[in-house]
Amino acid sequence: MEYINKYVEENKDRFLEDLFGLIRIPSISSEKSHKEDMYKAAEYWKQTLLSAGADKAEVYETKGNPVTYGEKIIDPALPTVLVYAHMDVMPVDPVNLWKSPPFEPEIREGKIWARGADDDKGQSMMHAKAFELMVKTNTLPCNVKFMIEGEEEIGSPNLPAWCEANKEMLKADVILVSDTSMIAPDKPSITTGLRGLAYWQVEVTGPNRDLHSGLFGGTVANPINVLSKMIAQMTDENGRITIPGFYDDVLEVSAEERELLGRAPFNVDEYKKAIDVEELAGEKGFTTMEHTGIRPSFDVCGIWGGYTGEGAKTVLPSKAFAKISTRLVPDQDHEKIAVLFKEHFESIGPKSVKVEVTSLHGGPAYVCPIDIPAYQAAEKAYTDVYGKRPVPVRSGGSIPIISSFEKILGIKSVLMGFGLESDAIHSPNENYPLEQFYNGIKTIPLFYKYFAEMNK
Repeated sequence: MEYINKYVEENKDRFLEDLFGLIRIPSISSEKSHKEDMYKAAEYWKQTLLSAGADKAEVYETKGNPVTYGEKIIDPALPTVLVYAHMDVMPVDPVNLWKSPPFEPEIREGKIWARGADDDKGQSMMHAKAFELMVKTNTLPCNVKFMIEGEEEIGSPNLPAWCEANKEMLKADVILVSDTSMIAPDKPSITTGLRGLAYWQVEVTGPNRDLHSGLFGGTVANPINVLSKMIAQMTDENGRITIPGFYDDVLEVSAEERELLGRAPFNVDEYKKAIDVEELAGEKGFTTMEHTGIRPSFDVCGIWGGYTGEGAKTVLPSKAFAKISTRLVPDQDHEKIAVLFKEHFESIGPKSVKVEVTSLHGGPAYVCPIDIPAYQAAEKAYTDVYGKRPVPVRSGGSIPIISSFEKILGIKSVLMGFGLESDAIHSPNENYPLEQFYNGIKTIPLFYKYFAEMNK
């Protein structure tokens, strides 16, 4: 550990500057206006990997945004770790809620404040710097490959095909990912499960143009009113999703496993205080941790229509829109769920409006066994740095591509996340504690050390 601590201490300011350079590139994958920024980020990663000690690094084209690939093969007979991360970030709206410009990183209160500070630029840069540390100190114990994509935040639509076309180049023994979180800085945890995802945009159309709400209100159906009523029908009084067939394939977790999951430290009062709510919601019969770990959910991610400007405008809108997602659990097929929702939602629309559902993206759930060498190596690495054995947890989040990796490449992924719930990823004022950034750089080389020892 001493050589690791020494290298991090001597280079920590440079590590931050390299991260800040990446953060300053507004690589928002969901906005076409930032297409050029995706290539800037890909080139930045190429140079970062080469500077860290990669034998080669290249930017590859896909049908969408680019992928940066790099590698260092020290001995083909040794194990190979494939690091996966993403260079794209979420949009920054509403900008007025940010305390500092989202793409101008600042250090305040011991944290990095910026879009991508945690998800995933901060966490991915830890891997580049941990790799550099091992190369420069001659302690790299196995081969390393990097795959940094530019479409994770929009569901990785083009990465599966790219992986299929490059299976030989991507051969490895395990995939290492830091795009998840820990319970708390003093309570390390390793994510062993991710929920799947299905995501749609719905459009409800009434009259052929916006109408005067006085002349037509009460006689013509208001698409926003109709959409609101339709959404309200999607869950019942017990918090269960009402789409026919939705729960048919849900993997029911045994009482024994639920008991094990319940051992993870969790304070419901602190949880409510952190997000400033008085009461929690969710499916009846399950705990808060189970709501996000082992049960599916339904959420409206955005809704709009009509007049939303300053002041009043008495308008009956022609259209209303919503973006809707469901988080899925093991055994649920996201493609099947996508069809079930579309058929059901379109069927419950009254004849006074037209309803159209468009599927945007999705992916299956993922579970990592805790008895494989890679998980055990991660467990030992966290224990060395944090002084506590990490707790296995199932996350409510989704990384759809992880299950695709297992299907296409035949490789398990280990999710070594260092983010915290308070990091506000996807929200204004995203942040990442400096301590977590540096601890990640210290923990990752130990994973390599133990993984190599377990695979001799």
